[in-house]
Amino acid sequence: MTTAINYTVKKATEATILSHLILCDESFVPPLSDRVNLAEYAKKIFEKSISFEAWKNQQNLIGLIAAYFNETQPPSAFITNVSTDKNFMGLGIASQLLKNCIGYAKENNCFEIYLEVNSKNLPAINFYKKHHFIQTEIKGGNLILKLEIKNK
Repeated sequence: MTTAINYTVKKATEATILSHLILCDESFVPPLSDRVNLAEYAKKIFEKSISFEAWKNQQNLIGLIAAYFNETQPPSAFITNVSTDKNFMGLGIASQLLKNCIGYAKENNCFEIYLEVNSKNLPAINFYKKHHFIQTEIKGGNLILKLEIKNK
């Protein structure tokens, strides 16, 4: 049986985002709930970010990238969350969501996308490097990575 995966932008509710973050909490290094209040974070994502979503059979949120698009000069974006339900890892969901986010950034004339990742989270660091992010600085125990976007 093939699972239908649908990709959407900004369709998830605050409650759905919270449920997804709870489900993925232990996949973060360290766990996300050790760093933020999950309910407050879900609310902030819902209200202030553009969310790129993967849904299983249009009902279950299985992948999420949330990014803040800033009106800076030059315009830039900051990815605050990348998460995939552990039961669906390895299927290219995060890669597709990242491509969707980058496409949105290009359409909105952003020149850079930044993110912060724990320096001990090697799978995540390798994922970002595979997608051409480069390290720009070290901030405490985290790395700041940047992707320069070539707009056509």
